[in-house]
Amino acid sequence: MRRPRLEVADVFHRHGADWRRANAGHVSLGQLQVMSAIKQCRSAALGGHIERCEDCGHSRIAYNSCRNRHCPKCQGAAAKDWLAAREADLLPVGYFHVVFTLPAEISPIAYQNKAVLYDLLLRTAAETLLTIAADPKHLGARIGATAVLHSWGSAMTHHPHVHMIVPGGGISLDGTRWVRCKPGFLLPVRVLSRLFRRLFRAALTDAHAAGRLAFFGEIEGLCRREAFAAYLAPLMRKKWFVYAKPPFAGPEAVLAYLARYTHRVAISNSRLVALDERGVTFQYKDYRRNGQARYRTMTLSADEFIRRFLLHVLPKGFHRIRHYGLLASAGCKANIARAKELKCLNRAEFVVVGWTDPEGRRPYLGALLLAYYDPSGRLVYAGRAGTGIDTAELGRLWRRLRPLATDKMPLGTPPPRTN
Repeated sequence: MRRPRLEVADVFHRHGADWRRANAGHVSLGQLQVMSAIKQCRSAALGGHIERCEDCGHSRIAYNSCRNRHCPKCQGAAAKDWLAAREADLLPVGYFHVVFTLPAEISPIAYQNKAVLYDLLLRTAAETLLTIAADPKHLGARIGATAVLHSWGSAMTHHPHVHMIVPGGGISLDGTRWVRCKPGFLLPVRVLSRLFRRLFRAALTDAHAAGRLAFFGEIEGLCRREAFAAYLAPLMRKKWFVYAKPPFAGPEAVLAYLARYTHRVAISNSRLVALDERGVTFQYKDYRRNGQARYRTMTLSADEFIRRFLLHVLPKGFHRIRHYGLLASAGCKANIARAKELKCLNRAEFVVVGWTDPEGRRPYLGALLLAYYDPSGRLVYAGRAGTGIDTAELGRLWRRLRPLATDKMPLGTPPPRTN
């Protein structure tokens, strides 16, 4: 892959030392480690190996990656590996994209208390979604969600928010059926916004009362309980931003979309335009504008660019990708299997698109690979079936299916590797 013309590492190489000296005593160890990792990534400092073509003998030196989760160069492979591991967890339903955003007034508190506030944001957003979905007045089902924390806006300002990818339905509360959401509609965002606001404020107040929050500089006065309560009071009259985007076309679109969010960093190297005496020029989106006018460029001094980039260094060990409800790690596999089983019960017709090889003493074939037609007429992978079929029926299936075998994949996206 061709190296970008300009990288964040170039900014650190040229201006990092001066920035560290000017901000000595105000830079965390984590931020210093991120700067060092990005500067050394894919350079001789980290060592490397020699790659040689077996045909022509051409060789080249490939330097090792830093693998830091804040490095713009290291996220492509990490995202690819993560998505491959999640393929088997996709359900054959439409997916929604839901965004929960903290008000700007909370941002300085969040920056000084990242571990606590980011955790509260993720947990209260998930609790809000699962609670409203379970309410019989709305969906009346147990749902799942994958949540990804982002702390930046397009211009790298501090803007904490959570992206959640949510299947369009869930398992009924009694566990006997699959409950579909209404076409193009998941849950009412006004109801989500109000509950999110209430839950987050309660959790934030509890954290303050327990002495888990620290305040410095301009907000140092918020350490007093009365001042903190007075600061939060106007926010309870303010509308908190929750946004739900229309559903995706199918599971393959979900994977493509997830790749854009799961391992993104504050700014990618591809957005950098210039590094000169004026500073760093980069592309960003102005969401107050529409159409092509939304795409603009901004120039920041090198010091301000570095400051903004390092705003988004996460606390050590913090998990910014989390799974909730049906997709929570403890019961994810069983829940996915049950959801697919209930989806099959609710559908009148499936299309056999392939089969797996037999295992052990089972003859002919293993499991049937099934798909269904979505509203647009595309085949979407649904899952496997095959248990409970006796040998005679397997033989009849094999004799019918074998002549129909083809090298052409009938699905837009191949089934998960486990199939």
